[in-house]
Parts: sequence; structure tokens; C-alpha cells
Amino acid sequence: MRSRLNGFMREARMAPRSQRTDKFGNRLLDAMAPKALDRIRRHLETVVLEVNQAIHQPGEIAKDVFFPTQGLISIVTTMSDGASVEIGMVGKEGVFSVSAILGDDRPPQNAMVQLPGRAFRMPSQLLRQEAQADTALQAQLLRYVQAKLSMAGQAAACNRLHTLEQRCARWLLSAHDRAEGDSFPMTHEFMSMMLGVRRAGVTVAAQGLQSRALITYHRGTMSILDREGLEASSCECYHAIQAEFSRLLGWEGRTGRAPGTR
Repeated sequence: MRSRLNGFMREARMAPRSQRTDKFGNRLLDAMAPKALDRIRRHLETVVLEVNQAIHQPGEIAKDVFFPTQGLISIVTTMSDGASVEIGMVGKEGVFSVSAILGDDRPPQNAMVQLPGRAFRMPSQLLRQEAQADTALQAQLLRYVQAKLSMAGQAAACNRLHTLEQRCARWLLSAHDRAEGDSFPMTHEFMSMMLGVRRAGVTVAAQGLQSRALITYHRGTMSILDREGLEASSCECYHAIQAEFSRLLGWEGRTGRAPGTR
């Protein structure tokens, strides 16, 4: 895999810039200006993301950033009694971690792989150095940080003001955006941790969505049957988050997916 990546990068460097049509599959990387991408690509390494893999532990130095091309990384806060709740997610739309972009190499949260896939990895320090040398790249990364902060703020309001079924629908839509298809591995136990509620509550909410033929769940696999119906069952927060990413980064279509994809 590493040799294929090196070959891909070597060919891209040799090709005239006007002829380069290569895409990484990560929207943040693919949106970078050619000059910035030329400098960054030599630092990128392909890695596999495995389910439940720990990307970061609180207090540890986050030496690397990850640009997922497939899969989903969850950022989780754990309380002193062991209770956990997801406070953010990163898929093919962005990078882990925002803290590294801002100069903090010891973020206090856990980061773990929720959906398997692949990512490009590079040292955090090198990404900051490239951003400091390129004001346009720095501005792009900071707009992404602002989008993630807006996402966290909207989710906090959602958790306080909207029903569990609405929140469950919003979360499933966000996971679906970052999944490779309409079916993906998921358990009620994991969803309860992500939503910060008891498993029984998630089961009731999921059953409500399933009774209307919006989703189906069987043996650890979640399937989205009616995307439009699921969006109608969600609250305003899902679309508010999409609108903010579009406003700040100019991305059309759902976060994590190219325009026109299901």
C-alpha cells in the first residue's frame, strides 16, 4: 500500500498541474489549492482504520492528524464515573484533530474508529508548519475549525431541546453521510454511548423509526431504507449543520459526500 501511494504521488508531481485530476477522496484535501497540496502530499501516509481502534487517548500527545477517505472517527468525552458521550465525528469531509490545527497536541478527549475505512496520516507539526507558510491554507483550515465548532454548538442545543427520536435520526443521517453505503455496522449499545443515553432509550427511538420503514436493524447492521423520511423525522439541526459547512467551506451536497451521491 505504501509503495502504491508513493507511485501515485510521484506521478502526480510529474504531471503538469493543469492536467492533474487526482482526487484523494477527502474533501478537505481535495479542496486545497494545488501549491499547498503539492507540499502536503509528500508527508501523507495511507493507514487502515479498524473498528474500535483508538486514535487518541486523553493526555497523550497527538503526534499525527488523520484525513479519512473512508470510515468514521468519533470524538468522545468520558466522565469520572465512566459515562461517555460523543461530542464530534470526522469522516471524509475533514481531519482529526481540530486541536492539532490550533496548536494543542494534548486534546482531552478520546478518539476512536466507529466505522472502518482508510485515512491519510501526517505529522501534526508538519501540517501546522505548512499552514503557517501559506496564509490561504491556514484560512481554509481555520474555516474548517469554525465549521466543527458550529457543529458542536448545534449538537449541544439539539441534545437539550429535541426529542431522543429526532436526535437519533440526526445522528443516523450524519453517520450515513460518512458511510460507504446504505448499510453499516452499528449496535444499539454503541449508539447509546454516542447519544449519551441509556440503551433502552435508543432501542425505543430506533423502533419508532423502524416501524415507519425508515431504517432497519439486524444483528449489528444498520440500514437506511428511506433517506428523505429520515430527514423529515430529524430536527432542524441536521440541515443547519449542513448549511454552515456550505457557508464556511463552499461545499454543496451532504457533509462527507460529493454532490449528487445517495
